[in-house]
Amino acid sequence: MSQPPEPRAQGPHPRHAWETGTLVWDAFYLLVFVAVLVIVLVGTPGSRVVAGAAMAALLPWYLLVGRPLWAGRRAPGAGRARAAIYVAGLFALFAAAQSQNPDVWFLAFAISPQFFSFLTPRLATRLGIALNFLAAALLVSRYPSADTAAVAFGIAAAGGGFAIFYSGWVSRIIGQSAERATIIDQLEATRAELAAAQHEAGRMAERQRLSADIHDTLAQGFTSILMLIQAAQADLNGSHPQAERQLDLAAWTARENLAEARALVADLVPAQLDGGTLPDALRRLSQAPGVAAGFGLSGTPRPLPMATEVVLLRVCQEALANVRKHACAQSAAVRLGYEPDAVRLEVSDDGAGFDAARVNGGYGLRGMRARVAEAGGTLTVHTSPGAGTQVSATVPA
Repeated sequence: MSQPPEPRAQGPHPRHAWETGTLVWDAFYLLVFVAVLVIVLVGTPGSRVVAGAAMAALLPWYLLVGRPLWAGRRAPGAGRARAAIYVAGLFALFAAAQSQNPDVWFLAFAISPQFFSFLTPRLATRLGIALNFLAAALLVSRYPSADTAAVAFGIAAAGGGFAIFYSGWVSRIIGQSAERATIIDQLEATRAELAAAQHEAGRMAERQRLSADIHDTLAQGFTSILMLIQAAQADLNGSHPQAERQLDLAAWTARENLAEARALVADLVPAQLDGGTLPDALRRLSQAPGVAAGFGLSGTPRPLPMATEVVLLRVCQEALANVRKHACAQSAAVRLGYEPDAVRLEVSDDGAGFDAARVNGGYGLRGMRARVAEAGGTLTVHTSPGAGTQVSATVPA
């Protein structure tokens, strides 16, 4: 039966444009900074030292204090204090350089956009306008005249208008980005739910197919075997006691497996656990024909997850089946112990045993180990030739 296609593996979630564009902003700031610094250094000789020193301090101030704010712009608290310190330092260094050389005003084109990376758009806009009017005031104080004031504050007003426009544009981009991120998250969640639903539908279809196959093959086969055994018992009519005992064991095994097959078809719990407890089910297994097995219980029984009980029941079934098939044992013992944080099952016999170093175990042992490991537990086998075998399974509970 064909299965629904598996969803394609998704790569890491795409990062925000502010995160991926950090290097671009670094390059822009450095370009403007270098251009303005060159203008300052070739300007009036008397202003070079103070203006150059102030601008030289702006670069490490950005790298060590300002740039880390980009990564933590969504974290309130301590980030606000650091942002305030960085902005105050920017204004102070910019004012020191601008007071010596009016061309430093061009640096505002690189400083103002920084505010939008770690502050709210409204506050960033206000700071951008304030930075431009500070530059205008410093220019007028250096060259006091009506014409200088008109030009300077006109440029500041134009810069403020640009800041307002830029703020609105950035706000719309951020809003649209947040909306799209929400839609993408919803689409990814929906796709995951759809993939899970398709997987569950495929799993249920496969279970239905297996149930039909079990009903048409195993269940019908066990029913026929049981009818043949009963017919053979009727023909013997007590004339061969040993053969009748073997047929009783065969009939019991056929009934047990028929019940298991029907339980699988009906998607129920194992037949031994249906309506009973785990100790009761293990006690019934130990009393089955074939090998006399005692049952012991320690600790206080408590309800366990159905998956845990099924694992322990299957281990006991397989271990007792191995005793009957291979051990040539006179007796066996089943012990179930409830510990504070685990449940331990031991199945031991006084049979032939085997060399564990030379025998890796057949499908039965591998299946037991796989079941117990899937439940988060461990399974150990202690045996040696002529000294019997002990199978111990410990499962967290």
